[in-house]
Amino acid sequence: MAKVLAFDFGASSGRAIKAELDGGKITYKEIHRFENIPLEIDGHIHHNVEMIFREVKTAIQKAGDIDSLAFDTWGVDYALLDKDGALINPPYHYRDERTSGALEKAKKLLDFGRLYELTGNQIMSINTLFQLISDGKLANAERLLFMPDLFSYLLCGNPVCEKTIASTSQLLNPKTGDFCSEVLNAFGINGGVFAPLTESASVIGEYNGIKVVAVAGHDTQCAVAAMPGVSENAAFLSCGTWSLIGCELDEPVLTEQSNSLELSNELGANGKINYLKNISGLWLIQETKRDYKNRGESYTYNELEQLARQSRPFKCFIDPDSPSLSAHGNLPDKIRAYCKDTKQYVPETVGEIVRCIYESLALKYRLALEQISLCTGKEFEALHLLGGGTKDGFLCQMTADSLNIPVIAGPVEATALGNIMLQLIALGELDSVESGRKLIADSEELKEYLPNRSEEWDKAYQKFKKIIQEEK
Repeated sequence: MAKVLAFDFGASSGRAIKAELDGGKITYKEIHRFENIPLEIDGHIHHNVEMIFREVKTAIQKAGDIDSLAFDTWGVDYALLDKDGALINPPYHYRDERTSGALEKAKKLLDFGRLYELTGNQIMSINTLFQLISDGKLANAERLLFMPDLFSYLLCGNPVCEKTIASTSQLLNPKTGDFCSEVLNAFGINGGVFAPLTESASVIGEYNGIKVVAVAGHDTQCAVAAMPGVSENAAFLSCGTWSLIGCELDEPVLTEQSNSLELSNELGANGKINYLKNISGLWLIQETKRDYKNRGESYTYNELEQLARQSRPFKCFIDPDSPSLSAHGNLPDKIRAYCKDTKQYVPETVGEIVRCIYESLALKYRLALEQISLCTGKEFEALHLLGGGTKDGFLCQMTADSLNIPVIAGPVEATALGNIMLQLIALGELDSVESGRKLIADSEELKEYLPNRSEEWDKAYQKFKKIIQEEK
């Protein structure tokens, strides 16, 4: 009987989940949770590594007897260490605004068409590459570690660079699986700062007799690893703070068309390419809830959903990825301003604001999946919706209605289960991602949402596309 501890850190919260494999069945429970509140230092946003690591130690104590542990986190962010292995400064948060202007600077150093051809990542200012060229401390660093690798290092002392998390950086070549020397040279980045590249499901050290495992460090890839019942015609949507919608491929798509449609190629835990689009996700709901609380109006997520259900449909839309909506603070006012600027109905009530977000996400998923179909030739017959978004039946049904295909929701704990499954592979308890997926499919509760189509969705989609095109 194997016992493992999965640490799943998001940009807003962190959890520890203890799991056991016994008699061919995985059982698990959350044993610790904490808020991941960024630090603000001299006008910049940083991750509070010291606080997070204290929570890690607390969770390990609570876990008791375990065979291994592993970390998955959000992508792109990193820590810089000095020659003594100490943090040079608290790692920057990807929402820190120091990267404003980084894209313009980068264009002068390497053509973006060539950059995409070499790395396959959607070009976004939050990507590690653009953070690095905005980071004055890089020249003083002996070592760079991505966030999940940082916490493993703090426990076992072995610096590694797990491949799935590295593939979010705009520095890795998805064909070779190595850092791209042409990109490093163009931007004056010393490749020696990166730790040795490591495959998912690798034992990398020990902490007090507990094996430390490098799983798929990027939480999206952990979630996709846990996708049940995969078929050639199925897409996935990892739905949490971010929404990542896509499909598995054998080879990356590095065409000019793929670049222009802002699609990404990331490495999966099973060696496949996860071809996907990054879309701002439930962060929009989370931030709206936080803003209303700051104004003295507290709502539960269920209350926000009910208010949205009671509001009239298809009155206004936003592009969830509009730069005007990407920063913390005053999101309801920003949504109103967006709608006013795009000559739409301006939402006034809480329910109208939240419904606008829900419908806009569902419509953006449709747009993204159409773009992925265009670049791959695939016609999708079902969508596996993974992660925390599976608990939001309103969004699940809207997604099915918008895409006009069945949505299979579950598992809720896809990210944690992917982390757990990859640890079990590293321990020799499972032989592959495929066998782990079968185990998860047989043991997890899934819910199917069938499309309930109306012409109104098609009319809304045409209006939504026009708004996005005019904004660009």
